[in-house]
Amino acid sequence: MVESLVESLVDLFSSISNIPFGKEMTIFFISCLPILELRGGILAASLLHVNPVVAFIICSLGNILPIPFILWFITPIFNKLKKWKRIEPFITKLENKALSKKDKIEHIQFWGLFFFVGIPLPGTGAWTGTLIASMINMNKKKALVASILGVVLAGIIMLIMSYGVLGAIIG
Repeated sequence: MVESLVESLVDLFSSISNIPFGKEMTIFFISCLPILELRGGILAASLLHVNPVVAFIICSLGNILPIPFILWFITPIFNKLKKWKRIEPFITKLENKALSKKDKIEHIQFWGLFFFVGIPLPGTGAWTGTLIASMINMNKKKALVASILGVVLAGIIMLIMSYGVLGAIIG
């Protein structure tokens, strides 16, 4: 699913990939998005033939950018949005989905969050990890550091997968 979504976004942004820094803007934007995050950004970078080091830096920055906003502002935003009857079920569903994964983080907080963000599996990542950290009132500075380090770990794993293994398969 992620691969087809990334390919669709790469196609959607194909018109800007020919302008200076167009490929880089595309992978930065994809890395900022929930669900795709750095995994999708690095996958897109490999499809666009962006230098792996450049891809790692840009995608990491794109995935790190939302972290402080999620940690410090998502709970108050959710609380305000839940006052609207039409939006409340959606927000509650997001919260419940995040809280269903809290056991992976709650007991060993820093390391749990680090590995939750750092191991690029479906349903994990900086968006979900920092949402959980915010909802369980984890120390925000520790959560910020764990999330950033997790993004770096995920970036290294995805570089190996996208440029190493997948690069060898694709050619």
